[in-house]
Amino acid sequence: MLSMARTVRSRPIRTLRHARTAASKREGDISDAFASLSGQQFTPLAPEHARLKTRLIKGNEEAVRESWERLLKDLREEMQLIVDKGSNIIPEIDFRDIDDAPEEFSSELRKRGVAVVRRVVSEEEALGWKKSLSEYIRANPQTKAFPADKPQVFELYWSRAQLLARGHPNMLKAQSFLMSYWHATNPHTPISTRHPISYADRLRMRLPGDARFALGPHVDGGSVERWDENGYGRGKVYDTVWKGNWDAFDPWESSCRLNVVSDLHQGVGACSAFRMFQGWLSLSTTGPGEGTLLVNPLLAKATAYYLLRPFFSPQKGIAPGAQTADEVTTSSASFLASDNWKMDTTPTSWIHGASPGHGQELSHLLHPHLHLKQSMIHVPVVRPGDYVAWHCDTIHAVDRTHAGTSDSSVLYIPACPLTEDNAKYLNRQRSCFVDGTPSPDFGGGEGESKHVGRVGIDELESLVKEEGRRAMGLEMWDSSLEDLGMGERVVLNRANKVGGWYDPEVEIRR
Repeated sequence: MLSMARTVRSRPIRTLRHARTAASKREGDISDAFASLSGQQFTPLAPEHARLKTRLIKGNEEAVRESWERLLKDLREEMQLIVDKGSNIIPEIDFRDIDDAPEEFSSELRKRGVAVVRRVVSEEEALGWKKSLSEYIRANPQTKAFPADKPQVFELYWSRAQLLARGHPNMLKAQSFLMSYWHATNPHTPISTRHPISYADRLRMRLPGDARFALGPHVDGGSVERWDENGYGRGKVYDTVWKGNWDAFDPWESSCRLNVVSDLHQGVGACSAFRMFQGWLSLSTTGPGEGTLLVNPLLAKATAYYLLRPFFSPQKGIAPGAQTADEVTTSSASFLASDNWKMDTTPTSWIHGASPGHGQELSHLLHPHLHLKQSMIHVPVVRPGDYVAWHCDTIHAVDRTHAGTSDSSVLYIPACPLTEDNAKYLNRQRSCFVDGTPSPDFGGGEGESKHVGRVGIDELESLVKEEGRRAMGLEMWDSSLEDLGMGERVVLNRANKVGGWYDPEVEIRR
């Protein structure tokens, strides 16, 4: 086989670089991905969204109303357990145990949608990466970050530390392990969770006292797209919810997500790839209140709630036409009672917390039955080398204020399966790596193209093993392995074709 450097610089890369440049987004930072961080207010959407809501539940109105009442009852029953257990409700596993995961861990992960995998890499290695990142940032003061005056989240994608972490064998194994909890109803679905792709994301180095990066409860992967027929509707992901049977919603079914378009509005920082889990690798010791992550461990029930919320309004305790009540009223039992909430006879254009081109945001006032002030739970104390991952539908947030005494630093590294669309994304991302420009989903511009110390493609071969380079789109996938399922073999061959790799043996077998 040709060397990696020679192969990647052949015709496909030149073609893909042109395609990537044409689709580049404007420059920006993490604040562009969220309406609240960019200073925008939530308002009614265009009238078409009222018509959309009408179409979604047409003919199933009574079933949806009954399902809403069941959901509110279930939420009330579960809330006390979350409050009582706190961070202990989040399942944990040591990396050395993932080949034989305890059933208790597995059942809790499926229910909660979040997990901590301890010691994915050694503490020494993780701290070494943090040190090299600090040196890279000091050497390149032009690096974009948010907020600009006291940077906490850096627009960096191609540092040595990030490439080493994404391509680390243990990281790839941990991602594959977590994605194995997903399943495809059709065994021939062209997807492989055993072959993660490397999704280049940012990093955070949050300093004590910071209150600017106060990102409240939200869900990534689009906002209005979850209701839109041309977004998540393309895969009928939430059809059971729209039919009044949210209890049958399976958040772990993957085949319905392959056709999803999660970025209909080309938002800066809006994710277009299929990320089964979002995640980060810790580079510091961080506990609750110290600038860390909070999650809502209800997964299916919380997802059903924020999807159905725009169809219902309270009858008392709120001014005509208003969407929220005051704090005291919102928390009262009478306001939250099922009989105070009725399905809108005339759908409004409100989709609460949604804003085209931004992530889906939630709040205690807009989504009162989730009791977000109580149900958003801190992840347990993490140490350098621990990996925290949460399902792509999970509501999550960060501490409003970093009240700790040392940095809270992480590398954002989601877990993404190999699909044909993800392979196409990987090709665009590969061109960005070659150029040193931001990853395709994020703000454009020159990025790290002029950064001192940026890792080039020739150097990467000596830093990352073959498995890691495959995940980055820099090596051909091996579709000749005997233990591949039908869907896996199909998607590996498609990914090789999309990536511009030529395998005579595959062509003969076709």
